Amino acid sequence: MTSYLRILGIETSCDETAAAVVARHEDGRGEILSDVVLSQLDEHSAYGGVVPEIAARAHVEALDELVEEALRRANVTLDDVDAIAATSGPGLIGGLLVGLMTAKAIARVSGKPLLAINHLEGHALTARMTDGLSFPYLMLLVSGGHTQLILIRGVGQYERWGTTIDDALGEAFDKTAKLLGLPYPGGPAVEKAALSGNPDRFSLPRPLVGEARLDFSFSGLKTAVRQAATEIAPLSEQDVADICASFQKAVSRTLRDRIGRGLTRFREEFAGLDTEPALVVAGGVAANQELRRTLQALCLEHGFRFIAPPLRLCTDNAAMIAWAGLERMAEEFPADDLNVAPRSRWPLDSQAKTLLGSGKRGAKA
Repeated sequence: MTSYLRILGIETSCDETAAAVVARHEDGRGEILSDVVLSQLDEHSAYGGVVPEIAARAHVEALDELVEEALRRANVTLDDVDAIAATSGPGLIGGLLVGLMTAKAIARVSGKPLLAINHLEGHALTARMTDGLSFPYLMLLVSGGHTQLILIRGVGQYERWGTTIDDALGEAFDKTAKLLGLPYPGGPAVEKAALSGNPDRFSLPRPLVGEARLDFSFSGLKTAVRQAATEIAPLSEQDVADICASFQKAVSRTLRDRIGRGLTRFREEFAGLDTEPALVVAGGVAANQELRRTLQALCLEHGFRFIAPPLRLCTDNAAMIAWAGLERMAEEFPADDLNVAPRSRWPLDSQAKTLLGSGKRGAKA
């Protein structure tokens, strides 16, 4: 490995089109040279969620220009980068095809190696770029598609300790918002409404709290919200605020129990660790300030370092994809063949038991 590596990263797994150039210094330090993200929020908001066909077309229209912009902002050309990294899964298959095929074309023309990256690995390794975190550590991934507690032992070494058995947390926020007539995306809308609400007005369930397993469940909580709203319909603005605050409180208490048990298990399994243990939170739901405060307080109680990368690196972005590629190159993982195919389902821990079902495309989580 040379003393200084640069990778062009591409991310198109859902509804953000992104390109970035990231460097890795000899001492392992990461440096984001450029990071360009184009949101498709306006294209999807009218539908109350992401429409895969619209997302794929938007990626096609924007990606070439974003790649050029990322190279320009980094003040480099393709000749200056050492590899091309692109999200290969999990995600919407149409979007993945756009990004991966573009990366293949660039790699073929430039003669650079191709790295097909697991989107979740990008989230898992971001804190090493932003905070210089060493292995092992725990990551809580909370997004529209995933709610998982994962042990990060090293690059390519991941153990899923807990996952949702039904809805992801971000999905629960979005569906709650839609039920209450709030705009998309649901997470920020619910959080904003909750600020003026009474979190004690509605007694909502805390799914799986008290159980030894570290999994999550939010379907029952979502159903309880629907029942509460139906019983007092039509809803006033204050009713909506109170339901949002009560929902958020239930989520916060659930995470406190689930993650608290995970921190205890980590302490037991790594009793001889000579560095301060850490919990990393990533994914779009990591932007929720109430949940952040809960996790920060929990980490303080358990003697853990709480790490939440900058919000722009918690949500979908290409910098984390480029960084995951750099980490793989540093560990001398082989480059991928140009025949590599995108995968709509791609668990980080392939050995973990499937809890959300499996089909031709593999396990969901």
